Amino acid sequence: MSDELKDKAAKGLIWGAVNNGATQVLNAIFGIVLARMLSPDDYGLIAMLLVFSTVATALQDSGFVIALTNKRDATHDDYNAVFWFNILVSIIAYVILFSVAPWIAAFYNEPILTSLSRYFFIGFFIASFSIVPRAILFRRLQQRELALMALSSLLISGAVGITLAANGFAFWGIATQTLVFNLCVTILSWYFSKWRPSFQTSISAIYSSLKPLMSFSCKMLFTYIFNNINNNIFSLLLGRLYNKTEAGIYSQAQKWNVMGSNTITGMVQGVAQPTFVQVGDDKERLCRAFSKMLRFTCFISFPAMLGLALIAQEFIIITVTEKWLPSASLMQLLCIAGAFLPLATLYYNMIISRGKSDVYMWNVIIQGCVILGSLLTVHYLGGTIRDMVIAYVIVVISWTLVWHFFVNREIGFSWYQALKDILPFFFIAAFTMAVTHHISLLITEIPLYLMLVRIFLAAIIYLGIIYLSGAKILRQSWEYIRHKQV
Repeated sequence: MSDELKDKAAKGLIWGAVNNGATQVLNAIFGIVLARMLSPDDYGLIAMLLVFSTVATALQDSGFVIALTNKRDATHDDYNAVFWFNILVSIIAYVILFSVAPWIAAFYNEPILTSLSRYFFIGFFIASFSIVPRAILFRRLQQRELALMALSSLLISGAVGITLAANGFAFWGIATQTLVFNLCVTILSWYFSKWRPSFQTSISAIYSSLKPLMSFSCKMLFTYIFNNINNNIFSLLLGRLYNKTEAGIYSQAQKWNVMGSNTITGMVQGVAQPTFVQVGDDKERLCRAFSKMLRFTCFISFPAMLGLALIAQEFIIITVTEKWLPSASLMQLLCIAGAFLPLATLYYNMIISRGKSDVYMWNVIIQGCVILGSLLTVHYLGGTIRDMVIAYVIVVISWTLVWHFFVNREIGFSWYQALKDILPFFFIAAFTMAVTHHISLLITEIPLYLMLVRIFLAAIIYLGIIYLSGAKILRQSWEYIRHKQV
């Protein structure tokens, strides 16, 4: 790997960490303030709409952005064609969603969703203008600009959301916060990318640029749709099978789980696929790079997410008050699955970088069908929401094996090496949390002190075991961040 690529990847990792870490901190702060002001019903109404919005977002992207990232000789005409295609699809999708809004409201038996959905869905249309500029920044590994863009947008939109909530706008404030965020991202992405579309173009020119990308992008499109359905399937089912309160309780638990796992995922995802693409076809080097990223991800993900599960109850009580306490037990389970999601992300980025969009597509589709089938089976057998979450966790963890099968087939990354990279960190993290749980209960039961004690003990025990075991991950992680090795 060239020194220039090493430097870009290392800087991208650092800024990716800054971006995701700071973003999740700000999200947490705004989320805490809003959760204290609003009720589970308010969050439940927005949660019911997320699956429709995210599917529409997948349609507007249509997989062309990833296709452009994988294309080593992408031109202005390619970007321009994707831009205008995104705008057209977004207009069509919004018109369709605007028309079916009454049906969405009837599906959930919530009349207010007609007007709320029509307002909320404007956000994905605004976001369509930022897709190509953000893809350009991502392709160039300009994580610094992406970080500044995300943090600025989050600060502005968060302030707007809190102001509206404080003035009694409830769920309208949450919807407006999303719109303002997308608007800020769009403006800043145009500013940082310096890219501008060409207005003097034709349908034939757009088609000729899109045609070579269509095979790859169509597979990515179906994958995105199913992936978004997978991520929001609980909100869809709970809103339909139960009520908006249950959907709101779940959404609060899932929100903190997503914040944690996304922080880790974002650190790696911002550099993983571009780096794998630029390494090329040298499978030995790909295995080395993948193994280092996998160890680094496990080193961070397992203690962070299992630790979040450990302090879930105290965290909920302290931050969003006891009215949200029913979400704590769900949050603990979701965090176990969340510990494995960054690993899955790393695996499928390798698959995508190898141009195997069909493998990625069918894997996600089948996984989605298994998750949906499992949840419905549990529900109709009389299971509780907790039982449904347990089924979801089992499927997510098990699917790591499926992802590995295809990476092994692509680059020869062995099962033995994967287990060697993953299991030690998982068992050390699990042991750490078990010991911390029992020791901390002997010290205090006051929620704030208990949470702080658990965080301190877990960090000391985990890092101590890693150090005493002679693992090289501490040194390698430091060198990785300092871009001595990639």
